[in-house]
Amino acid sequence: MQKTLRKYFPLFVLPTLIAFAVVFLIPFLMGIYLSFTEFTTVTNSRWVGLQNYVTAFTTNREFLNALWFTVKFAAVSVVSINVIGFLMASLLTRGIRGTNVFRTVFFLPNLIGGIVLGWIWQMIFNGILYHYEMTLTYSPSFGFWGLVILMNWQMIGYMMIIYIAGIQAIPGELYDAADVDGAGPWQKLTRVTLPMVMPSITICTFLTLTNSFKLFDQNLALTAGAPSKKTAMLALDIYNTFYGRNGWEGVGQAKAVVFFLLVALLAFLQLRITRRREVDQ
Repeated sequence: MQKTLRKYFPLFVLPTLIAFAVVFLIPFLMGIYLSFTEFTTVTNSRWVGLQNYVTAFTTNREFLNALWFTVKFAAVSVVSINVIGFLMASLLTRGIRGTNVFRTVFFLPNLIGGIVLGWIWQMIFNGILYHYEMTLTYSPSFGFWGLVILMNWQMIGYMMIIYIAGIQAIPGELYDAADVDGAGPWQKLTRVTLPMVMPSITICTFLTLTNSFKLFDQNLALTAGAPSKKTAMLALDIYNTFYGRNGWEGVGQAKAVVFFLLVALLAFLQLRITRRREVDQ
């Protein structure tokens, strides 16, 4: 059987490889090439070298503003989502009555589409701010904290489920041994719970970090019409550059390549940290 599988393995893998090349690999390589050109269509391009990248980081200040805005948003969101998600998971693994109902309710926001979610929260925030004769687009800080609240409301329940799975997998004997040694609640948390749920922490950190950097539809719906585009994150800024300015398609493509490299770097660093932690353990 093993010999037969090895013999026909390329035959079964070939359709998947062809689909992968057509749908992902070829467009990806063409996108990298087009970032070094001035183009209107894929077949109508003129090589300009690094000019698009220079323009993205010098002439177009909106890109740097979007980059800094995204970094700040990701930092705040990663910390708040994971801390609150872990605390909620800790509470819902203590045998509280109605735990399954709470888990379901907290997880439901993750099932709502981003555009719909953005418009719903825009109406909520504007309904509050109208009393003060302001809107969500009055100040970039309003848009920033609005996005943070939206992201937390959507992602906390999802992260909570992952943390619950990690906490429930901790052997009860470890807590019994901690009780015998006279450990208090804080020592149990730092010496037993956190080390044992570190794989869940790694997964949740990676998911919240990448989702924060890739946020687009919620940003588009929640902060539409913001002054000077100061609340535009990286994905939305790339979209506005590519489709909002004639002759800037190459610059938009260069921004997209930088965006990909940034997310890939984050994923690589996360993987290295995870492997190093596994080796240390």
